[in-house]
Amino acid sequence: MKGILSWFKSNTKIKRWIFVILIGVILACYGISKIIVTKELAMIDLAIIVLTFICGFTLIILGIIGIQKRTLEVLIEASDDRLKTNKNINVNSLIFNKKVYEEGPNIVVIGGGIGLNTVLEGIKKYTKNVTAIVSVSNYGKKNENDLDILPMDDIKDGIIALADSEKEMKQLLNYRFNNSNLKGLRFSDLLFTTIAQNNFNFSKAIESTNKILNFTGKVLPVTLDEMEICAELSNGMVITEKEKIPQVVFEKIQKINRIYVNPTNCRTTPEVVKAIKNADAIVLGPGSLYTNVIPGLLVSGVSKAIKESKAIKIYINNIMTEQGQTDDYSMSDHINAIIEHVGQDIIDFCVYDSGEVIPEYIKRYNKEGADLVEQDEQNVKGIELVQRNLSYIKDNEVRHNPNAVAAAIIEIICDDLKFKDKQNDPQYVMMNAKLKYDKKINKLPRINKHEKVKENKKHLQGRHSKFLELYGDRVKSIKNTDENIKRNKLRIERAKKNSISQENRNK
Repeated sequence: MKGILSWFKSNTKIKRWIFVILIGVILACYGISKIIVTKELAMIDLAIIVLTFICGFTLIILGIIGIQKRTLEVLIEASDDRLKTNKNINVNSLIFNKKVYEEGPNIVVIGGGIGLNTVLEGIKKYTKNVTAIVSVSNYGKKNENDLDILPMDDIKDGIIALADSEKEMKQLLNYRFNNSNLKGLRFSDLLFTTIAQNNFNFSKAIESTNKILNFTGKVLPVTLDEMEICAELSNGMVITEKEKIPQVVFEKIQKINRIYVNPTNCRTTPEVVKAIKNADAIVLGPGSLYTNVIPGLLVSGVSKAIKESKAIKIYINNIMTEQGQTDDYSMSDHINAIIEHVGQDIIDFCVYDSGEVIPEYIKRYNKEGADLVEQDEQNVKGIELVQRNLSYIKDNEVRHNPNAVAAAIIEIICDDLKFKDKQNDPQYVMMNAKLKYDKKINKLPRINKHEKVKENKKHLQGRHSKFLELYGDRVKSIKNTDENIKRNKLRIERAKKNSISQENRNK
């Protein structure tokens, strides 16, 4: 009995189907033999025989299908290292991972920081052909060991985001030595510097890193030239250090007039231009608008290559404003800032959040000088708007959901293929199947394409989203409470001043 029950254990998942086929054969044979042996059949006997035969034949078919499906899963699982530890295997997902990872769309992501890594983390699940183009600056900085460290922080973070096992890769690259000679150095510092010196070329060093660490896609610096990101403020002041831009802007209460790179003649690498040229989709953002997104477009050759590319150009808009960079910026302000720096034909689609963020988190951001980005759809012209529930809470911060961002990008690509009558294209079929499966598993909402605001439709003042419908009363309550607290404080301070002044008069 125990031996029979052991067939149902989930080790190979094949024995159970053999057992199903065996039962089916027994039932079918029983039905046939009953017809041959029995001389006279009543209607009830005939019905039982037919039902037995049908059940047996059905079990045989189900068993054969089950064995074929499980055999396919085992074969693909054995050839795909990423799936060896996955216990809940879906055959459609397995076929996709093997097929589309090799022949999926070429997607180029331009930017830096957490926003870039968010897109990479999500998009690597759909295609192997991912290229991250990272804005780099502050060349030649020395660490405490007086070692010239290449500007690889954003590149390192991109590699971590594209790794099959992000946790292990992060621990490896961020490991700091405690040895007296190497104290303070990270493993990534030594790795990148050693590879660069061995290849005598920064670009070759990055390419070698891609091969050695064996992660999905590749990460490229936007330029090999030494470069600084500079900002010119509305009062004419120039900030030449990237790290100081938000602080100075906030302290001087001035807006950024323009961002530029120094020297202005630094050029991009042939690898970057080639990646953009061969791209099926180019993704900008999300992230710090003036220090991560725009600088990568200002390097000579990048914006020109994007404009000439036949790829779909997608901009992922920020959820929250950023103090010292995009204070009080709306969605159209973000888009216009990019266009003002590099010109038109740089964005085809803008994916933006529905604004459904819990008010308590918004209040916390308000205290730090940030707020929800206003979704002023009516002010965006010539760009297809796509609204999606992109936000989620991670480490008590409002972040873009990697799965939601990736799903939005892939659905735009699928819609484009469908528009070009490529519904039978293997790339479309596989991506669309994977997208539907992910939506079912992750419960991702469908994209709601932008509809023009009707003149006769009444909207809530400010942001036009579900957020105010859900949390409008709570937001007003929080704001009223804050205002009352401020008023009470002012009254107390005034009363104290009046009391002091009255005492002075009496004296």
